[in-house]
Amino acid sequence: MKEHVARAWMQALVRMRPRQGASAAGLASDAVSGAVHGSDPVNGYQVLEQVVQLPVSTWRYHWDPPHVRHLGPMAQDWWKAFGVGENDRTICCTDANGVAVVAIQALHRELTELRNEVAALRAQSPPAHHPSGPGAADPG
Repeated sequence: MKEHVARAWMQALVRMRPRQGASAAGLASDAVSGAVHGSDPVNGYQVLEQVVQLPVSTWRYHWDPPHVRHLGPMAQDWWKAFGVGENDRTICCTDANGVAVVAIQALHRELTELRNEVAALRAQSPPAHHPSGPGAADPG
């Protein structure tokens, strides 16, 4: 069974033209300006929230040997969360990369905002002093 699937996959890759994204390393995205239409902005915070809620598990395909495990969401959950790609049976690597990049960007913005807030709070606070109440160490 495994050899049959691998052979069918290789035959499909051989039939692909380079513009469709076949490469020695696997599949690649041809998403470049001018080659796509309908490019819309994305709310990174909403995508990040969907990523946080996305069920992730380890699993193996029926044809994998017992020692092989994969890590990731199920395609049906992915489709429900993001609604991108062709169907609810596969997760396109372009979409997975896009979701990851957008979520990282949202986390970076959030981290930057928190760092700025902490810096502002520190600037407003008097310098920290040592405790002098009950239980404090005697300085002398």
